[in-house]
Amino acid sequence: MQRLTNFGEEIDKDMKITPLASLLFLPALFSCVFQPEAEGALELPELNPTDRIVEYTGYVSSYNTETLIPDWVAYELTAEETEGTLSRDDRMFSMDRNFKGRQAMREDYYDSGWTKGHMAPAADLAWDEKAMDESFYFMNVCPQKEYLNKKDWQYLEKQVRSWARRYGKVWVITGPIIGKNIYGTIGERNVVVPDAFFKACLVYTGSRYESIAFVMGNDEKRYFLADCAMTVDDLENITGIDFYVALPDEIEDIAENTYTLSVWGIK
Repeated sequence: MQRLTNFGEEIDKDMKITPLASLLFLPALFSCVFQPEAEGALELPELNPTDRIVEYTGYVSSYNTETLIPDWVAYELTAEETEGTLSRDDRMFSMDRNFKGRQAMREDYYDSGWTKGHMAPAADLAWDEKAMDESFYFMNVCPQKEYLNKKDWQYLEKQVRSWARRYGKVWVITGPIIGKNIYGTIGERNVVVPDAFFKACLVYTGSRYESIAFVMGNDEKRYFLADCAMTVDDLENITGIDFYVALPDEIEDIAENTYTLSVWGIK
């Protein structure tokens, strides 16, 4: 059932260290206190009073009725869910008829030069028919350059599934960065075209929480993961979104202040 709510710097070549990095070499002091089994919805960022939050079967969207794109989309992806076999063939992008408020429409994208880019990819929701169908709602869609959509962004999405299989699950928050809005809008409803996209990922390795974030421009440049990776703290400074707030503060501070490429299989 859908729920709609208004919430009124380097040790080695693959480790990026920031001031809290010394804490990384302490024992996992908190793992015995906070285990994955005890977490709430770790994928959710801090909610603001003006957010229009819509919960679907496979993801949660904060949909912006002014920009007509989501501010962010969050979901948990498990190893089992990556084995989903449903096909996206014959599924159409559509409005959510149960959502009360302005939405984008297919017509806004016609002849615009931009593709309908999933934030939570359909392939991550191929474990359930309803979840797959709901991934095609415009609450999960942004105007995206076709090259990015089919190349480096898609590669990142595939990597997310590999991380879910490696660690059992991954908590993902993804969405647009409007920035200077260099591409303007499309369609009669003036759907905003983002300057870039972000994706933040969190995993539990068995002893500690690890996070990483990425930003890719909405263009035809190449984006290698090692080059566009950053800490979640850095992404927070870019987006203004406070990620992974369900983690206890002492764990959140450590996890978000650094990233280690080898944890993610990135060279």
